[in-house]
Amino acid sequence: MKELSLHILDVVQNSLGAKASLVEIDIIEDIKNNLLTIKIKDNGTGMDEEMSKKVIDPFFTTRTTRKVGMGIPLFAQAAKSCGGDLKVYSEKGKGTEVIATFVLNHIDRAPIGSMADTMVSLVAVHPNVDFIYRHCVGDKAFVMDTGEVKKILQEVPINNPMVLDWIKRFIQDNLKEINGGA
Repeated sequence: MKELSLHILDVVQNSLGAKASLVEIDIIEDIKNNLLTIKIKDNGTGMDEEMSKKVIDPFFTTRTTRKVGMGIPLFAQAAKSCGGDLKVYSEKGKGTEVIATFVLNHIDRAPIGSMADTMVSLVAVHPNVDFIYRHCVGDKAFVMDTGEVKKILQEVPINNPMVLDWIKRFIQDNLKEINGGA
């Protein structure tokens, strides 16, 4: 995948397949330590220890439609090829956390991509799921919490096209702000 946001989308789809009602996405660009960390945590059905170890194997999948599962293995390969790693922590009945690390300025690291588009896609298709997206660049950060947005909206659906447009602009504007207007 050419952008990390697409890996994030793929991992979140796994969370949704595991019946998560809350998905937290954290992107931490630690400039001082030259480290990019992406964490995706859910409250889905979780996995036992054996399955947690198998998900990094491209020839393991729980899908019945095909015999390979490339999402997490490709994400792991992207991290490892950039001086990082990928870990999966899960507990049956409690959820799963995927943590990928990258050398921030590694020449082969894919760009983060459009997190605004990724988040809008997730909210549009899964309005009943709460998403918390946190993004930190150095000492600047912002949070977009769909649970909070839903409280403000009251009767207006969060996947209303005007709300989705607002979410996209909100994320884009805040990313611009924490990236120094770039």
